[in-house]
Amino acid sequence: MQTSSLDGAGLAQAKPKTFLRLLLLPLVIFAGMGLSVEAGLLGPLGVQVGHLWATLSIFGVGSAILFLLLLFSGPQKGPALTDLPRWQLIGGFLGPMYVVVLTLATPHIGIAMTMIAILSGQVGKSVLIDHFGWFGTTRKRVNGERWIALLLIVAALVLIARG
Repeated sequence: MQTSSLDGAGLAQAKPKTFLRLLLLPLVIFAGMGLSVEAGLLGPLGVQVGHLWATLSIFGVGSAILFLLLLFSGPQKGPALTDLPRWQLIGGFLGPMYVVVLTLATPHIGIAMTMIAILSGQVGKSVLIDHFGWFGTTRKRVNGERWIALLLIVAALVLIARG
């Protein structure tokens, strides 16, 4: 949106979006920190009880917490799960695969290497998803800044691997 074309209503809409972004960014950063803690917990747990049992325990605890949240949050808006396209449920497969890989990799390559490798994969695929507008997302063309950011993450991966 161009600054010169903003009227009073447009400016009023921009402020809540900016506030929401400022609120969500630290939450996402803390969630990312939680993934590092999860990797630190899962690696030893996988060694002690087995990688698949460790993954099942994490998803079991998470499912119980989500069940309680749903139970006490009241009715949910939106279509029934059966009305959604089946491809949207692929995350149910990707989540456990991610946790199994975390459980397997962390004891061998360390938390920092695991997390930066995950980050490089996430950012790389995210740039492609944004660029092509896959999964119904709004297209955001890859520009020079995004390429530089991706290269810096890959450089961090190389530096951590060498260290």
